[in-house]
Amino acid sequence: MEKNWLEILNWDNSAVDDLRYVAFSYIKQGVYDVALTFFEAIVVLAPANAYDLQTLGALHLQLGNGAKALDYLDRALKLDPAHLPTQINRAKALFMLGQKRQAILQAEELEKASDKEIAASASALLLGYR
Repeated sequence: MEKNWLEILNWDNSAVDDLRYVAFSYIKQGVYDVALTFFEAIVVLAPANAYDLQTLGALHLQLGNGAKALDYLDRALKLDPAHLPTQINRAKALFMLGQKRQAILQAEELEKASDKEIAASASALLLGYR
């Protein structure tokens, strides 16, 4: 049985939102290791949501932790399978881990995205790894 840490600490969701705000501030400053610590605490305190998992995946990707990035990105995609930024980060994580074939397949699909920024990112990834 999972513990309800918010209840144990007598916190409400606004306290978690405050932690998210602080964590995001560290991201904006480029202090990714500290932001990572905050987001890891947030996913323990609050029920998992796609935003927190996507952010954890992106932070691990930024810090070069491909396996952890992929784990969090996959968990985020289970909650929000259509989120294109998470999909592009997943392709990046796959390339980082040397899973080139799977990464290329995902990037090729993303090249077809109607979101021009995502399609351009996918094209750039493919140019770099083909």
